[in-house]
Amino acid sequence: MQMQMQAHSIKEFRIVLPMSVEEYNIGQLWSVAQASKNETGGGEGVEVRVNEPFDESTHPPNPKLFANGREYTTGQFTHKIYHLSQKVPAFVRLLAPKGSLEIHEQAWNAYPYCRTVVTNPDYMKENFYIIIESFHAPDNGTTSNIHGLSGRDLTARQVVKIDVANDKVSSKDYKAEWDPCLVGSPKAGRSALPHDKSGSWMNNVSPVMCCYKVVKVWFKWFGLQKRMESFILSQEQRLFLNFNRQVVCWTDHYHGMTMADIRKLEEEVKEELERQRKEGPVRGMTASEDDK
Repeated sequence: MQMQMQAHSIKEFRIVLPMSVEEYNIGQLWSVAQASKNETGGGEGVEVRVNEPFDESTHPPNPKLFANGREYTTGQFTHKIYHLSQKVPAFVRLLAPKGSLEIHEQAWNAYPYCRTVVTNPDYMKENFYIIIESFHAPDNGTTSNIHGLSGRDLTARQVVKIDVANDKVSSKDYKAEWDPCLVGSPKAGRSALPHDKSGSWMNNVSPVMCCYKVVKVWFKWFGLQKRMESFILSQEQRLFLNFNRQVVCWTDHYHGMTMADIRKLEEEVKEELERQRKEGPVRGMTASEDDK
């Protein structure tokens, strides 16, 4: 899928985690499956259309995947649809026609690199996209330009470091069982992270890794562009913080699992999501009152 690149808003989020790059590969997939269930119900949530391997002839990415000095040609491709009518600000719901708030997500996961492209092909078409380039490295977030950004992207990029232990979480997102300062991992032999606003734990913990996520947002809508691009980036930061706190706290659930275990789980969850989306209440992260 070739995106026509515009003068988008751009941020690079760096999320440091107390685990290895290899562990996170399993942990993020397990946690995506679990989080999808938490976000689906009452007609809202995640519909999985495709989840299968990609290569240069099946679901090939366009442009090619290239990061940190090498090209990636194989991995797992997913195509999901997010049904979001209650999960956007009220001012968008008032303006957008019924049925337009279905967001398509296509992702090429060639771990440790992944590209995710989010679009709204039925309504906004080329006037909206979110592109997330993720690279997972065995360091504590100190690599200056791991994605090789250049030109305007490099000069306009704002780097935001996310501290999963100490960054503020809104009261409606907070759960004690998702607090890395309260929950350790007996199976992995790890203690809970310390309350320390300086974030010094990132320099002292072992193993350690960092998710480097470059997010590019384009939202062409007269009178709303800057407001919506800013809102989307703030929601991405909120999502990255909450999701990765869960990944840390859920370590004991996926510790020791294999990729074969994960693929079996994903098939089971796909069927469960389809049932869950058609029944019950709306679940998960809706737009906050401050966003409405």
